[in-house]
Amino acid sequence: MKSTPLSLIAGTVALAAVTGFAALTAPGDADAPEAGAAARLPVERSSLLCPAPGGSDLSDTTYTSFTPAGKNDGEAGTAELKPSVALPVDEDVPSDAEKDEESEKDEDGEKDGAEEKDGAEEKAAAKEKAAAEKPVITLKESGKPATAETSESDAPALIGTATGKLAPGWAAQQTTTNLAGGSRGLLGVSCSGPDTDFWFPGASTAATRQDYVHLTNPDDTAAVADIELYGPEGTLKADVGDGITVPARSSVPMLISTLTTEAVEDVTVHVTTREGRVGAVVKAADDEAGSDWLAASEDPAGTLVMPGIPADATSVRLVAFAPGDDDADVKVQLMGKSATFSPAGKDTLHIKSQMTASVDLKNVTRGEPGSLLLSPAQGSTTPIVAALRVVRGTGDEQEIAYIPATGPVGERASVADNRAKGSVLSLTAPGETAKVKVTASAGSGGGEPTVKTYTVKGGTTLEVSPEVPSGLKGGYALTVETESGGPVHAARTLTIAQDGIQMFTVQTLPDDGGTVEVPAAEQDLSVLDD
Repeated sequence: MKSTPLSLIAGTVALAAVTGFAALTAPGDADAPEAGAAARLPVERSSLLCPAPGGSDLSDTTYTSFTPAGKNDGEAGTAELKPSVALPVDEDVPSDAEKDEESEKDEDGEKDGAEEKDGAEEKAAAKEKAAAEKPVITLKESGKPATAETSESDAPALIGTATGKLAPGWAAQQTTTNLAGGSRGLLGVSCSGPDTDFWFPGASTAATRQDYVHLTNPDDTAAVADIELYGPEGTLKADVGDGITVPARSSVPMLISTLTTEAVEDVTVHVTTREGRVGAVVKAADDEAGSDWLAASEDPAGTLVMPGIPADATSVRLVAFAPGDDDADVKVQLMGKSATFSPAGKDTLHIKSQMTASVDLKNVTRGEPGSLLLSPAQGSTTPIVAALRVVRGTGDEQEIAYIPATGPVGERASVADNRAKGSVLSLTAPGETAKVKVTASAGSGGGEPTVKTYTVKGGTTLEVSPEVPSGLKGGYALTVETESGGPVHAARTLTIAQDGIQMFTVQTLPDDGGTVEVPAAEQDLSVLDD
């Protein structure tokens, strides 16, 4: 997931926002763009949020922070991920109704013992603040990832900011290996920026699932979020879910099944904020197939791409949702190794308005890597969201991962935490043939980057094992850049074998938002100095 760009060159952006233009070049610069022409400049500040990993005493989490090398002429900058203050999973989070009840408590009773607690609370707050201000991981240079590890089962969520040269394209990955319990598996998530609206098709309130939506607030004031659930018959009756307070610089996990009395296999979760902004991601745990993170789907659109279905997938389940007032009819197609085709008997899907639809595509890839393409059918243009639930293995050796619909890599996209073995990159071109450049960065502990160019034929999926950096020590990052042709969608699959089980996780690579368009100069502001 891309980071959220928070600012450009401060004065330029402020002036552009107020007046519609700004002076970006010196007078007489021969290379200056024509008046009124837009210019793209690197962002100077980015924000990322990583959820609390959770797990057991047998889990280990690796954090990786990375900014691709580029032609950034700004200040040196910093990139740090710091701990949030995470609430326990079983702690009640107040809703609007509960907050009203709390306000009716006897004020005199609340004052009892207050003076005795003041000293202890102040000390605890000071200790908590000091812990939160110490970075878990600090990135000091572009082009080379930094890593950190923890085995704490109660490790907090992380809140991060990158500035200067480290802001454009900043990416972070959280990877947890959990060997026991209902959350067993390889759980990977690309840390993402805060927002106000998220869609998660593919969650569940079934008895065999333990799905949590993690809400993380990066700001210094509380955020208030609402969670809506939609099943195959429409909105699920929710006992709570409105007006969830997420304290400043804190993280709140909500067990989705406790928000409703209805047990439904396929649920779409909609998270919005009425105050502030949050980072949101779903941790999905299945009693039989293990667990992984479910990232938010691409914003509602008529055409969606879900790249990176492994060749040996034993089960692929598509979950889709139409958030508008109209039904949607979509074509279901698999972009395979050499062509695009429709699964037999499942070439279309009807999605009723504000209802979750699903279809079991089984082992649709049949031994070849693929990517799923949803596009309008029968003249339908209704926007939708979608995700895939992918299983590898059978019986006691099942492993699960999720692939949400994602945007193209655009100008550039990166994914961190790749290993010497087990990393596979999937590239798919839903339109015309395209050419991309793939850079494997230097290793976190040493090594030289490698660069290779690939051509992706239109309507197909190309799966490659990246060329490992020479002399690699530690992990490395992958950066994909579009050089020519149509849009390319990408995903990275990381696989780690454990006791005969191929534990895996899939992360998509949307455009990193490392640059932003700013109006060019309309006038020479240097005359103001005369």
